Amino acid sequence: MAVLEPQPVSTLRGVGPRLAQQLADYGISQVEDLLFHLPLRYQDRTRVTPIAALQEGGEVSIEGEVRLADIVFGRRRSLVARIQDGTGTLTLRFFHFSAAQKNSLQPGARLRCFGQVRRGASGYEIFHPEYRMLEDGQEGEGDHSEATLTPVYPTTSGIGQAQWRKLCAQAVQRLEQAQPRDLLPAGSGLRYTLVAALRYLHAPPPDAPLNQLLAGTHPAQLRLAVEELVAHNLSLLQLREKQRERAAPALQLRRAGPLQKALLAGLPFTPTGAQLRVMEEIGQDLAKPLPMLRLVQGDVGSGKTLVAAHAALQAIANGYQVALMAPTEILAEQHRLNFADWFESLGIGLEWLSGRVKGKARKAATARIASGEAVMVIGTHALFQEDVAFHRLGLVMVDEQHKFGVHQRLALSEKAGIAGRPHQLVLTATPIPRTLSMVAYADLDNSVIDELPPGRQPVTTLLVDSQRREEVIARVANACGEGR
Repeated sequence: MAVLEPQPVSTLRGVGPRLAQQLADYGISQVEDLLFHLPLRYQDRTRVTPIAALQEGGEVSIEGEVRLADIVFGRRRSLVARIQDGTGTLTLRFFHFSAAQKNSLQPGARLRCFGQVRRGASGYEIFHPEYRMLEDGQEGEGDHSEATLTPVYPTTSGIGQAQWRKLCAQAVQRLEQAQPRDLLPAGSGLRYTLVAALRYLHAPPPDAPLNQLLAGTHPAQLRLAVEELVAHNLSLLQLREKQRERAAPALQLRRAGPLQKALLAGLPFTPTGAQLRVMEEIGQDLAKPLPMLRLVQGDVGSGKTLVAAHAALQAIANGYQVALMAPTEILAEQHRLNFADWFESLGIGLEWLSGRVKGKARKAATARIASGEAVMVIGTHALFQEDVAFHRLGLVMVDEQHKFGVHQRLALSEKAGIAGRPHQLVLTATPIPRTLSMVAYADLDNSVIDELPPGRQPVTTLLVDSQRREEVIARVANACGEGR
C-alpha cells in the first residue's frame, strides 16, 4: 500500500518540466518518492554564534551588519563583504556573484549567514556562505525556517539543497494532510508512527541527538527500517503464495527408499542426527503436492551436500530430473565430484553444464537434458540460460542462493517442463540467525544442520586485509603441502 496516492512531482510548487525531468532522471517521479529521499546529515542553524567565538572548521550561523563590500582583484576576482556583530568582524567571500548580489550587500544591511569557517589572510572567512537579508528589527532566532535542524540531502547536478528542502517540505505537508492509516499495529514498541517519523527526519527539532541521526540509530530511523523490513517480508510471503498456487509432483517416499538406503549404506561414516532430521523434513515436503520451498543452513562441513543428494534421489526415483546450481564453477565442481562418488555406484550418471561447456559439447548436454536422459544436472548460471530446457524437472537445488537472487532461482524453476512447479531446496553455509532468516528468506521454510560430524573441527572464519594477500597465499600453499 502506498503512503500517498500517486501524485506526480509536477504538482508541487516550483516544479516545471525541466526540474521534473531532472528529478525523474534521479529516480524521483512521485511526491511519495520525496518522502523517502532522506537527508544524509544535518546542519545546526538554530543557534547564532558570536563572531568572537568562531573556531576554524566549524559550520556556524552568524548574524551581523555589513560594514563594507567591494570587488577585490587578486589571483581570482571575488566579492568581499565584512560584517560585524558587536563581538568581532568576519569576512564573507564570493568567487561567483552577480551585480544584484553586490548591490544588496550595502553597508548597514543586516545578514544571517551560514557556512564553514576557515582562516584567511585577514582573519576568519566564510567562502560562499548561504545567507539572507534581515529586515530592520528582525532577529533570526525567531524565524520559523530555522526552528529545526537543516537537512542536507543526497543530490545530483542541477538540483541545489534549497530546492530539495522546499520540495521535501511540501511532500511532508501533503503527507500530514492525507494522514494515511498506519499499517503496523499499535503497541508494537515503536515510538513513532510513519507520518511522525518522516516529519521528524526531514525537520528534526534543535535538540535532536545528531550522533544518533548520523549513526542511523534514532527511533524515527528505526521506525522506517521496521517498515521496510515488514514490506520486504510481506512481498516474499506474497511470492511464496504465488509459487504455491501451482501444484508440484508428489514424490513418494516408498519409491525412493531403496536408493536412499543404498546411498547411506555405502557411506564410510554415519550421518549425524541433525542430518537425518533435516532429511526427514525435506522428505515429508517432497511427498506433498505443493512446491517445497526450504532453506537448509549449516556450517561448512556439516553435511549439507549429503542432505541434498538424499533429496535428489527421492525425485529421481519418482521419474523426475534434478538440477543443482552453484554460484561459481569451483563450487559446482566440488558438488559434481561428491555426487559422482555417491551416485555412480547407484547407476545414476551426472550431466555437467557451465559457461565453459561450449559448441558441440554444449549442444549434446542440452539435448540430453531436454530429452530427460540426464536425470541429475549440476552446473552454474548456465543452467537457467535460454537454450536450456528440462524434460521433467522435479527438484531445483541452489547453493548459496543469495549470490543469485530470487528471480534467478525462479528462472530455473520456470524451465520445469511439467504442468506444475518443481520443488525448491536452497543451501547456505552463511550463518543466519533465525530471526534474520525469517525476514531475508520469508518465502522459505527453514532447516538448520546444527551438528558437526564426529571428529570434524569447527570452522574458524578470518577477515584478512587485502594488503596481506601474499601472506594468505603462502599459508594456503603451506596447508596444501601438508596434505590438508
